[in-house]
Amino acid sequence: MGVLTYEAEVATGIPPTKMFKVFVLDADNIIPKILPQAIKSIEILEGNGGPGTIKKTTFAEGSEFKYVKNKIEAIDKDTFTYSYSSIEGEPWIDTLEKIYYEVKIVPSADGGSICKTTSKYYPKGDAEINEALIKAGEEKIMAMFKVIEAYLLANPDAYN
Repeated sequence: MGVLTYEAEVATGIPPTKMFKVFVLDADNIIPKILPQAIKSIEILEGNGGPGTIKKTTFAEGSEFKYVKNKIEAIDKDTFTYSYSSIEGEPWIDTLEKIYYEVKIVPSADGGSICKTTSKYYPKGDAEINEALIKAGEEKIMAMFKVIEAYLLANPDAYN
């Protein structure tokens, strides 16, 4: 089986600067606080937060996933782009070599932003990829943008 690629976009009323700051730069702190039912913690295992940094996300009890380790590939605060690879995780540890993500947050005409994502799933050898599981994961990632938007709209003075 070859590489599977998914692309998605979600519009938000939050300007790119603020959305990038929360979703990328301060994600380790804010996402477990606003999504405790999904994310238990995000911690740096090695590195300083820049390219090459390895982070471990531990999911909340009852989640279909246990954890994932991500490696930051690139981060650009000026163009609001971020790329990282999921290099280890459960339950897909036996079927995927890695997942590569690109996130780009661009301004929208209404003063908000559009969050564009591209995900590439690299199978191990001839392993079969569970596309239903991947689609569900992709939907959760896009839903995270909307949860962050709701949090920022409810807390307009946060992250100015």
